[in-house]
Amino acid sequence: MDRALLLLSLWALTGVVSPQASGSCPERLLGEETRKMCPRSCKSDSDCGSKRQCLCDGQCGLSCVAPGRTCPWPLPLSDNSEARLLSPTHSFSALLEVRCKPGFALPNGLDVTVRRCQGDRQWSGDDPICTATQPPESTAATTCPLPEEVINTFTIHGDASVGTSIRYSCLSGADIVGSSENFCQDNQTWQFPHPICKKVFCQPPKEVEQGYVVAVQKSEYEVDFDIHYLCKKNFLMDGPQKITCLSTGDWSALPPHCRARCVIPAERSRVVIGGVKRWPFDVTDAMVPHGENVTFFCKHPRKQCSFTAAQTCFDGKLPTPACYLEPTWLQFKLFPHRLVSEIDACEPGDVE
Repeated sequence: MDRALLLLSLWALTGVVSPQASGSCPERLLGEETRKMCPRSCKSDSDCGSKRQCLCDGQCGLSCVAPGRTCPWPLPLSDNSEARLLSPTHSFSALLEVRCKPGFALPNGLDVTVRRCQGDRQWSGDDPICTATQPPESTAATTCPLPEEVINTFTIHGDASVGTSIRYSCLSGADIVGSSENFCQDNQTWQFPHPICKKVFCQPPKEVEQGYVVAVQKSEYEVDFDIHYLCKKNFLMDGPQKITCLSTGDWSALPPHCRARCVIPAERSRVVIGGVKRWPFDVTDAMVPHGENVTFFCKHPRKQCSFTAAQTCFDGKLPTPACYLEPTWLQFKLFPHRLVSEIDACEPGDVE
């Protein structure tokens, strides 16, 4: 407590909070202040605006200050120190005490410092740094060393203190070669050599029909090795174009499939492909790719109108809807305007 009172007395003697009327405010220390910016200097309130007063602002001397300005509070938590307000509020001229926790001290050897809320909304002085009063040699002297290559290879369960055990698990998920447990002996050495992680490989993936593997053929592949796939002409890839060997020894995905095109199962009736009504013979090779939707026209069983039904091409197979009936050659040649794809569409209420 005596030390804190001494600090407060020294701080008061510097005129940090003295008003201009007392005449004890120090002159502005131009070029020497540790603050980034000082408010405008003044001699009386008339030198300042309506919202500011001419007050003593520490090393900045008499300055135009807004008394209602506040400084940051509460401060961020610290593992080595504690802060508390010595004033009712955290506005201009408020006092703040920062005290180091037991076992820590400031660079000047003291364990407490007092800061003041300045006109620039910052606490005076540098942020206090409390450091340990004695190096933690005792901790280092009671542990067994863990080489960097071990830390980068394994997850270590437990600590390396003398008289305790640790367990290893490979970061890659691979199996451990050697002892999975170790004991830190009194002489700060490990009871067993550190283990190693078994190297992981992926087996060659399955071949893809109607496709190619873009990779060097091997009996096994290293982790992070990529394999790319291509499909033969007129086949569409269904699945990933690239798979990667994972640290578990598995591939990141199953190989893709190369899907075949489908022949449009209609010759004498128009169909809708990609939103366009077309004759099948006007489509290249009269075929659509895998995954393409084809809409067929069906005749109403009791009325002279048509409705639509869609089917999807899947790997070379495109069945016609059950309602679709292929026009005969004579119907196509003699009565082309009466084909089901050319007549009027049924009203919404006509289709069940």
